[in-house]
Amino acid sequence: MLLRRIPLQSIFETLRLNPAPLSTLSKPQKSLPAAYYRGGTSRAVIFKREDLPTDRSAWDDIFRRVIGSPDPNGRQLDGLGGGISSLSKICVVGKSTHLDVDIDYTFISLGVKNAHVDYSSNCGNMISAIGPFAVDSRLFPVRSNGPEDVELRILNTNTGKVIRSRFPVVDGEAAASGDFAIDGVAGTAAKIQLDFLDPAGSKTGQLFPTGKVVDEFDGIRTTCIDVSNPCCFVLASEMGVEGNITPEEIDAHPTLLARLDSIRRQAGVAMGIADSPEDVPGSVPKIGVVSSPAPNTRASEQGQTRADVDILVRALSVGQPHKAVPITVALALAAAARVPESLVAGVTSEKPVDPAGITLGHASGKLVVGAQFEEDGSLGHATVFRTARRLMEGKVFWKC
Repeated sequence: MLLRRIPLQSIFETLRLNPAPLSTLSKPQKSLPAAYYRGGTSRAVIFKREDLPTDRSAWDDIFRRVIGSPDPNGRQLDGLGGGISSLSKICVVGKSTHLDVDIDYTFISLGVKNAHVDYSSNCGNMISAIGPFAVDSRLFPVRSNGPEDVELRILNTNTGKVIRSRFPVVDGEAAASGDFAIDGVAGTAAKIQLDFLDPAGSKTGQLFPTGKVVDEFDGIRTTCIDVSNPCCFVLASEMGVEGNITPEEIDAHPTLLARLDSIRRQAGVAMGIADSPEDVPGSVPKIGVVSSPAPNTRASEQGQTRADVDILVRALSVGQPHKAVPITVALALAAAARVPESLVAGVTSEKPVDPAGITLGHASGKLVVGAQFEEDGSLGHATVFRTARRLMEGKVFWKC
């Protein structure tokens, strides 16, 4: 059979006159003003409430598309998420209508591989960025020149609790540079003090929502406590793991994540958060594995011996091992450590490493958290120090 040769020039001319259709579904992208901040060991896209649709039912789809969820590959490359729970977050900030509060702040946690959009919890790391954002975006006016320290009262709408934020300002903007370092973040920055006021009962109305200091789920003793977020704590020894287990080892463990999630969901029902384990949100209660610092080689390498920290904690966030520790988990842990009957108190050093509070050994280093109880036994406030920084502001785009 003879094949007829077609000149290349004829082929190119045919393609030029009859180009292949690209897509009949192409639409221009949508956009909104937004900023991107690091807060503590987390990052989030921050919107002004006034820039979002007044119809809140439209928010979820915008947030998913902006952050890049759901992504079956778990990388969120088509959005601003970072493929892990601590980097898959949205914050909404606006002026408060309450007389004793300066700013309202709503936190939204998004699933990475799934389409979950969760408004049920606060984020203690990202709260460190809310005050700086309010100053940088002129929601909270400050002097336009010279350095000063400012103080804001921020209402977290997810929990109804108030956080007092104190930080330096330079030339009308939140200071970024400083000499304060936090484990899990490279370099130093300006120190931000966060006082969580009357933090007990954020979702449940009680410090110990089950009515007990120690419960039992799946045969594992558990302390359930509600400080800034509902949390539950189990002992590493009862879970059959070392207290300084790494996030990678937690992920690789054949049964640990499933067992912890089962305990967490049962605790959520016992705390009154949901009627059934299946209905318990992914973000609360949070769960942590605690233990006393162990005198071994790994503890020495991590700087988490008894001379360095008072207690070890490895926490989960939305089903994933946290690379550091959620601040709300740290606050709950510090409060539980002051209650002698709790599991946390039983593994916390009696003589603190730092008189300022409880020093926690987490997956990326150390964190000091203070908890102040009043004479009547109520939890007055809990304090933690973080850093934050504006990374980007402008418009964020998403596909229709």
